[in-house]
Amino acid sequence: MDRCDGRHPCTTCSAAGEECLYGTKALPKSRGDLILEVALRSERLLHEMKAELSNVSGLINASNFSNNNNNNNFSAPNDISPWVLPSPATVTSMNRGDMIENAMISTLQTCTTQEILTWPHFNQFPSLQPESRSVDLIFQLESSRPQLPERTSFIYPYATTAEIDKILDAFQRNVNFWYPTMSLTRLMELRTRLISGGLNSNTDSCLALLVMALGCASGLVESECDYASCSNNMSDIRRPHRIMSEVYFDGAMKMIHRAFMDMTTDAAQCLFFAALFFAFLQRPLQAWSFLTNSAKKCQLILSYPISAANPTETECVRRIFWSCYILESDYLAELSALPQSGIADIESSVPLPGEYYTQKQVDSQEQSSLYFLACISMRRLLNRVHHLLYAKDTGASIDDARFPSIVAELSHQLDDWRELLPPPLQFSLDNHPTTNALGGFLRQRYLTCQSIIFRPYLMWALANCTGNKAIPPAVLEGCEHCLDACILHILNLRSFPHTVMFDTWICALSMASAMLILLAASQLPVLLQPNIASRATLLGPHLEQLLRTWMHIPGASVSPSVEHSVRLIKRVDNIFKQMLPPSPQESLSNGNI
Repeated sequence: MDRCDGRHPCTTCSAAGEECLYGTKALPKSRGDLILEVALRSERLLHEMKAELSNVSGLINASNFSNNNNNNNFSAPNDISPWVLPSPATVTSMNRGDMIENAMISTLQTCTTQEILTWPHFNQFPSLQPESRSVDLIFQLESSRPQLPERTSFIYPYATTAEIDKILDAFQRNVNFWYPTMSLTRLMELRTRLISGGLNSNTDSCLALLVMALGCASGLVESECDYASCSNNMSDIRRPHRIMSEVYFDGAMKMIHRAFMDMTTDAAQCLFFAALFFAFLQRPLQAWSFLTNSAKKCQLILSYPISAANPTETECVRRIFWSCYILESDYLAELSALPQSGIADIESSVPLPGEYYTQKQVDSQEQSSLYFLACISMRRLLNRVHHLLYAKDTGASIDDARFPSIVAELSHQLDDWRELLPPPLQFSLDNHPTTNALGGFLRQRYLTCQSIIFRPYLMWALANCTGNKAIPPAVLEGCEHCLDACILHILNLRSFPHTVMFDTWICALSMASAMLILLAASQLPVLLQPNIASRATLLGPHLEQLLRTWMHIPGASVSPSVEHSVRLIKRVDNIFKQMLPPSPQESLSNGNI
């Protein structure tokens, strides 16, 4: 008999038309049950969020809200005038862009780094040049980059069985752990093909080469993040990893047209892995292009359940779908005018990842599944934050009659997300190292989300409390939450392999945003002391050291937008050094945690 999946009634019993007795007996829970329970709890959390925020979404377009920009009359979230509930007809006629059902970032949302640079509060700083403040600058920089060099011919690199296994192990520890889309069975099939040398110009061979390229890149990143092994000859150790990754990827690109033409799971996976490699190369536009094509194939395959008889393949497509959703959202968070694949339009109808074997060890399988679920649920929450607060024309961030209640609810959902994390992924809200890099990466996501949620309070204070005007207590508390999150976000940045390999580009822009937010806040004395002054001059050097190292890891041309972000961080750091006395030297470890 098929195993019960824990739903009420369970899927197996529903399909058989039998009474479901799941939960009537106290049965011991397996590790798989615990993973499923976390998945279902995450799903329930998002449904609760939908219910809590449905009133908010209905009111975003309501006309009977009054903007109150008088700081003396600013009220705490609980004191705001009662909400006027919309009629069912109003809700039905509303644009589905409310994003309560589907968590998608709105086009041209106002939360990007370049949008922050347009704030008038930076006009007094000549070093922040006007030309660097164009909202289109990041796209202009990336679209004008030289093409990736291409080898005129492809010679399959020779590798022994032991070397192939080592590369595949690196792929498993990293890529297939963070984005667990390839089953062990499929990986072993590709291993056999690689060992036998039976590669030809088809999708299967393209996929095998992409796995090898990502495995070599993983080894390169691991050597960078493993500070315990640093020595003067580290560049000699990294060079073979880099060259091999480039050769394998170049070979895959010569076959990638097959993946574009095929409408199969392997084709979708090829395009997704190609996107991951472009993310490693810090080429966001190319990564986005391959992501959207992979996402389109996933949508097509899921729309025609021909593979229903093969649940393993269906689960693979769903996992590629969710991986594309995470990464596409990351790029849209900074390049909000990019055309969207449409994957977020249906995300609420696609089941969360289920049972799927991607790792040899049970513990690794468990942690990978839980980590993937945590990343998905955080990305869904981040997208709702972006839309509800920063959607162009409808975002509530600049309306003091609307944003406090929205901020309170989103903050509640963020804390619920953190409480759902299982012990291996938990973290403290300070700058103490986490027990592993997974918790460290998730803490960075949490702090990003918290700073964005509370940013409207800072925006209100900057607009209404210039000079000697007092900041109302409720606003001051919200500002402090935002600034504390920004500072902890910077201080807690480490060489997490996940960040270094795939998130260097988005991380550089995110850190530049955090520095700009702190600079804007420093213009209000009550926020400068003690929130910023004691640590401001430590932040820039910490970020520069990490980002300048990471930007050169791929070895190809450096991303101009990452360079732009590092320059912004340096300029803000110089402004802080002119404004403030030197901070006491604190020890900031940039090594592994």
